[in-house]
Formats: sequence, C-alpha cells, structure tokens
Amino acid sequence: MTGANPILEIENKYKQSIWMDNLSRDLIESGELKELIASRGIHGITSNPAIFEKAIAGNKIYDADIEAGIKAGKSVNEIYESLVFADIGNACDIFKPVYEETKGVDGYVSIEVPPTIAKDTATTISEARRYYKAIGRENLMIKIPGTPEGLPAVEQVIADGINVNVTLLFSIESYVNTAWAYISGLEKRAAAGEDISNIASVASFFLSRIDTNIDNRIDAKLKSGINGDIGAKLIAIKGKVAIANAKIAYQKYKEIFGSERWKALAAKGAQVQRLLWASTSTKNPEYSDVMYVDELVGAHTVNTLPPNTIEACADHCDPANRIESNIERAYQIIDSLKDANIKIDIDEVMAELLEEGIDKFIKPFESLMKSLEDKVNQLTPV
Repeated sequence: MTGANPILEIENKYKQSIWMDNLSRDLIESGELKELIASRGIHGITSNPAIFEKAIAGNKIYDADIEAGIKAGKSVNEIYESLVFADIGNACDIFKPVYEETKGVDGYVSIEVPPTIAKDTATTISEARRYYKAIGRENLMIKIPGTPEGLPAVEQVIADGINVNVTLLFSIESYVNTAWAYISGLEKRAAAGEDISNIASVASFFLSRIDTNIDNRIDAKLKSGINGDIGAKLIAIKGKVAIANAKIAYQKYKEIFGSERWKALAAKGAQVQRLLWASTSTKNPEYSDVMYVDELVGAHTVNTLPPNTIEACADHCDPANRIESNIERAYQIIDSLKDANIKIDIDEVMAELLEEGIDKFIKPFESLMKSLEDKVNQLTPV
C-alpha cells in the first residue's frame, strides 16, 4: 500500500469515519484544517475544555477579540464563549461540505457544555439549548457527559432536535443506557410530530484510560510477588481490556439498533447513534501507537484521533474489519478480571474513571478561565 493513506481505506472500504480530537484558531486560519480534510480524510472534529485551554492560553491570536470583549464590557465568561463559539462556528463552516456530501452522517464539530455542570441535569439542558442556538449551525454537536444526571439531559436535548455527542463513557452499562436515552429522545420527538431524520448522535466510548488504570493495578499485583499461573494470566490481559470492552459494546450496539423498538424509528428516517472510539492515543510506549485504531475498525463507527495519532495512522495503520474478530476472547478477558485470584473490580474502575474524567475537564476549564481573567486584567486599559 505504498503511497496510499490507510485513513481513506478505513473510511471508504470499512465505512468507519475518522474525526480529529483537536481545534484551535491557528488550525482554522492557517488553512491547515481544510488541508487535513483534503489530505487526511478527516470527517469531523471534537473539542473539550483541555483542548481549548491549550489553544487559548498564551496565544496572541485571540488578543484582538479579547480586547474587543473588554471594550464591550463583557464578563470573562462571555469573552471565553465569544472566542470558543467563533472557532466552533468557523470549523462548522469548514466541515459543511463534508456534512452535505455525507448527507448528515459526518461533518460534525463537537463542543462540550461546561464540565462544572456534569451532575446538573436542568442546567445541562438549558446550556445545550443556548449553545446550539448561539452557534447556529446544523452540523454542530453538543457534548454532554454520560453521567447518571447527564443521560436525562441527552434524552431531552435529542427530543429538542439537537445533535448530541455523549462523552465520558467507560462501562458497557453506561453505553447501553446512553443508546436507550437517544432512542427515548427520538421517540418523544416523533410523538410530537417532529422530523427525526436530521438528528445525529455519537456515543463516545473511552479507551486508553481504561488500560492505564487496569495496567497499573496489574503492575501493583505483579510487584507484590504474584507470579506463576496467576502472574501469567495477569500479563496476558495487560493492555487488552479497553479493546475487549469496546468490542463487547459494539455487540450491544448491534442488539439495540437491531431491536423492534429501533426499527420503528428507522422507518421514520432516524439515524443510528454511532459508537465513537475516544481517548485513542496510546499511553504506554510498549504498545503500538495505532492499536486503538487498528483493532477497532468497523462499519458505522467513528474513531476520533489526536493529531499525532492521525499522522501515525496515515503512515502505518493496517486496516481490516477487526471489530467483530475474537469476540469470545473479549468476553473471556472481561470475565477473567472477576477471577478470585485476580480480583480487579471493573465496575469500580469505570466509576473511578468517570469521576477522574470529569475532573480532567474541570481543571483545565478552571485554569483557562483563570488565565483568561489574567489576560483581561493585563489588556484592560488603566
């Protein structure tokens, strides 16, 4: 496959969409984003508070807009939103041709509601509505965390006709609940006589963080002196739990979107809620830098990759339809965690990761607001 781009093969032959997990004004204004769509086949983009902190903090490209916000008497939060909404809106415009070519399957740009409201259903609903209206693009997706409080918000926002990216999904149970929240939202909308054919949603299922957490637990057990057969069992599942978990989630996806309840909505033109593989940069240098791409290629899914993983994949991904391979082994890997000698509580791991995940977005969000406040003070004329 010399000279070919494996990303294009993943999309054209295996019907998986590749999105990018990164956004900044530099990327938009330099023309690099347009170039990535053309040369790398990028079909959508996701953002989060950590990405915006990296993009805005210490970047002079935003100074003129910050100064304009100061002159207009805007608060720090209003200035933050004006910067982010402008970038998201411009990215939506750049992806509009992809949205049109794919008839609303791809070409989406995701923006997250403030992570500080992850456990507040009512505020999540009102902020999702406000963000969608303010940015005003049909290829916008609002990111809502898949917390117990977030899922009723997902249902309502889908019923409102707003595209949703449900983020921070780790456990199979939370994924299943997410898929049914999407279906319930569509049912509500259809019952109200509204069109459901133009609504899109993805369920963002996280990967590398699961392996990092479980690998650390395995290493601790091995260091404590566990060896022999049990040690060999532990080594055999190292770095394999996240992919096994994702493969099982895909089996659940097929069950749910093959159900009679779903078929009634599909008959009215509804789109399936695709599984999106997130947190796909490999954290352990001993593992392949594209393992969360190669192992999870499959139809009607999305993989969102940070820039380094996009370049690695364009260079040496090895596409094949692997999402349905070794399913029995995937179940065995997850079951083996319950082994009396291994005793890794996957429910505890998933709950821990969800809390950590919210925290990993709250901290950069608060840090960004602080650095923006400092910049406002610095640029405000005395």
